[in-house]
Amino acid sequence: MPPKQKPQNCVLFVSTVRNRQSLHHREMDYHNKHILAPMVRVGTLPLRLLAAEYGADITYGEEIIDHKILKCERRINELLGSIDFVEKGTESVVFRTCDQEKDKVVFQIGTSDAARALTAAQLVCNDVAAIDVNMGCPKPFSLSGGMGAALLSKPELISDILTTLRRNLSLPVTCKIRLLKSPHDTVELARRIEKTGVNAIAVHGRYVLDRPRDPAKWSGIADVVSALSIPVIANGDVFEYADFQRIKSATGMFGPIPRLSLPNRCLGSSLPIVLLVISAFPSDNT
Repeated sequence: MPPKQKPQNCVLFVSTVRNRQSLHHREMDYHNKHILAPMVRVGTLPLRLLAAEYGADITYGEEIIDHKILKCERRINELLGSIDFVEKGTESVVFRTCDQEKDKVVFQIGTSDAARALTAAQLVCNDVAAIDVNMGCPKPFSLSGGMGAALLSKPELISDILTTLRRNLSLPVTCKIRLLKSPHDTVELARRIEKTGVNAIAVHGRYVLDRPRDPAKWSGIADVVSALSIPVIANGDVFEYADFQRIKSATGMFGPIPRLSLPNRCLGSSLPIVLLVISAFPSDNT
């Protein structure tokens, strides 16, 4: 089994400048950390634990819609030693975590309502390290529900959601956005978000109508970095470790979330994911 290494390809090295202090808030240090990016249908407990084992300091779970988690009840799974949020009626596990990752895992919410977002966050807040609000997803499901990138045109709602979470939760709150039509609009929205008291903001360097094949606009991320005093996490066109150096130079910060093939994207190792899984869970047949 090769020596374990800090993840490189799938993590964020977050920039930063200043951490907000609060008498009643738990804080998370986003400076120079290795962070596993959120991935739909992939960022589940086994992968998060494996990423942490290989050096990830912070691990994001996949986005979960507020309506979905609110249908769940918290259960202790004694067999697995996990904490399961199980949907009533279907008995489906919507979110699974454990004490081992309590200080690392970030719960990402899809929402369009401040009160509902708070209720959802309160359901899981004692079992996770931070809450993140997805404000960048351009998929039809999110847009039609007023979630994800649909929020970008509703700055007052953004402020309401983030302020409500920040004022009522004791753990860190962050969000992820996309670029708006102009650098000025993007910076103004980012400044508005900063005023809500969030601990960090992630910026995807593409517009809502852009597709993954369209080049990321790193200069747009750089504009946000220079305008804010909270950590900024960059997202877009980070395919391999060398891209980290380029995006850091282009944006003046440390924080790329890469878009990579699964083996590299997950753990930042050149090893295929199957080999990593085998090394973590050996069997007599291996």
